[in-house]
Amino acid sequence: MNSLIKDLQSRILVLDGAMGTIIQNYDLKEEDFRGEKFKDHKLPLKGNNDLLSITQPDIIKEIHRGYFNAGADIVETNTFSSTSIAMEDYGLEDHIYELNYESAKIAKEVASEFKDNKYVAGSIGPTNKTASMSPDVNDPGFRAIHFDELVSSYNEQINGLHKGGCDILFIETVFDTLNAKAALMAVDNYFEENNISIPVMLSGTITDKSGRTLSGQTVNAFLISISHFPLLSVGFNCALGTKDLKPYMKRLSDSTDFYTSSHPNAGLPNAFGEYDQSPENMIEQMKEYLDESLVNIIGGCCGTTYEHIELLSRVVKKYEPRKLPNV
Repeated sequence: MNSLIKDLQSRILVLDGAMGTIIQNYDLKEEDFRGEKFKDHKLPLKGNNDLLSITQPDIIKEIHRGYFNAGADIVETNTFSSTSIAMEDYGLEDHIYELNYESAKIAKEVASEFKDNKYVAGSIGPTNKTASMSPDVNDPGFRAIHFDELVSSYNEQINGLHKGGCDILFIETVFDTLNAKAALMAVDNYFEENNISIPVMLSGTITDKSGRTLSGQTVNAFLISISHFPLLSVGFNCALGTKDLKPYMKRLSDSTDFYTSSHPNAGLPNAFGEYDQSPENMIEQMKEYLDESLVNIIGGCCGTTYEHIELLSRVVKKYEPRKLPNV
């Protein structure tokens, strides 16, 4: 924690870019995802990127190494969907500890290759179910998941990430703040039960230009809902591209005493669902975040690559970090 805070006070830290975007370049087949361990698994596994931490660890290490070499200070573990809730679709609910432990372990192994301070953030995604809204338009009172179920599932993930050696826990891409509050409760319970404390980052998602999360909260409502927890940072990622996200990052930065983070997509998806904003164009837009001192941690989400992070890491060196209002 002391090393991380010292770095945050002295410079803007760079987060890595997209994991899935790079994985697509490997053109992996079903048997690659299965590996030897899951060769007889009954359900299809292609597309389960998190599983590659077990079946293709060298590929995941190569991606982490690529982002560190590009200038990232923090890489996220390959665990965005590594909860029992999300893994139910693949029939892998019994492998949650292993998924998270191995993902954290291999990321730390790569981080240890570098002399400079390099950090590993355990990625805790939102799951594919929401506690605030019904998936059934005919039954608005129905919930596909309940708060206590989320807490239990997140606790299992957190245990694997911590035992694997994560420096940070990163609750990200929050579209339903009730899910995020369940994750924070799981973190709090885990810290108390194990008498530990490590930094916690949290990043929400503004889903459209109305400036609200999917569950309907404004920036300030979202911030108030999660500010009871002593977070290292709060921010926004995914959904809107850099340009459209900026006014909400400004509102957040002006309203919080936490450090702030942002890792937007490389623009908006095109007609084929692909993100094609060039590194030069995206970083030019990101300069506005830096010019106005909106962020302490900055990186990329969907569609971003080594090239985006390499250019970003060069640009941020010219800027001072955002100062906390009450520090």
